[in-house]
Formats: sequence, structure tokens, C-alpha cells
Amino acid sequence: MKTTNRSMNRLTVAASVAFTIAGALAMSGCASNSSSPNVFTASQAQREATVRMATVDSVRPVRISSNNGQPTGLGLVGGGAIGGIAGSQIGGGTGSVVTGIIGGLAGAVAGNAVENAAAMRDGVEITVRLDNGDLRAITQTNTGEVFRAGDRVRLISSGGITRVTH
Repeated sequence: MKTTNRSMNRLTVAASVAFTIAGALAMSGCASNSSSPNVFTASQAQREATVRMATVDSVRPVRISSNNGQPTGLGLVGGGAIGGIAGSQIGGGTGSVVTGIIGGLAGAVAGNAVENAAAMRDGVEITVRLDNGDLRAITQTNTGEVFRAGDRVRLISSGGITRVTH
């Protein structure tokens, strides 16, 4: 009887890990872009950029997800594995399999939520009025540079990315 329970526990853990890995692969992404005005990619370096002058109209704090809405899957996999192992220890036989699967799913959801929360950074949305009267809003990470309504700023644009600096 003990051999059967051990086999069921191993099956539960394997099933939980398989579900979480499949979910992680389906949800993971590889994009990594910085929204900081002080961070440039290698392809942005030594390239000409357009500079426009503007006046800050308003500034508001925002939260920016550093994983671009694409979790790496580490929280999902780690949480699922821990939840699956913990859940499989509850009950016996078929009950152990069910609690292992439920634990794996609950752990995956919790791990994913923790990963997403850890990926959040402080940012600012800066609305500026260009010298020609047009309004633009640029969102970037908060680097400590303070922008206030009425400040004269530079909008530096290259390759679809615009940064605001003093």
C-alpha cells in the first residue's frame, strides 16, 4: 500500500510540474525594454535623434511593469511546483492527486502574482506642450529627475522611443 501512495505522490508532483511548465511556456515572454530616459540599448547608441523643445503641462505618477506585461514564468513555475508538492502531501490516494493538482494551480497563480508585483516600478507620465501648440504625453521610469508644470524640457526621439530630459 505504501508503494502505491508513493507512486501517486510522484505522479501528482510530476503532473503539477508539467502543468506549470506548460503554463509558463504559454505565458512567458522575452522582451526587455527600459522606459528610463537614462538607459539606452546598444542599437540606440551613436544614432541621431530628433530633439524638440516643449513646456511641461502636467506630471502624474504612474506604475510601470518592467516585464512589459510578459511574466518570465519563474513565479508561475516556482509557485506551481511548491504548491503541487505541498498539496500532494495532503490526503492519500486519489485525494492526494487532486490536492496536488489544486495546490499546483493555486501555487502557480500566487507565484505569478508575486512575480508581477515585483516587476512594478515607479514612473511618471509627463504631458508637454510643443512649441507649435501640440500636446504629447510621454511615460518613463522615475529616475529622480523632477519635472514640474512650466519647466522647459527636451523631447529626444529616435526609433519610436521618446525621452524627456531637462
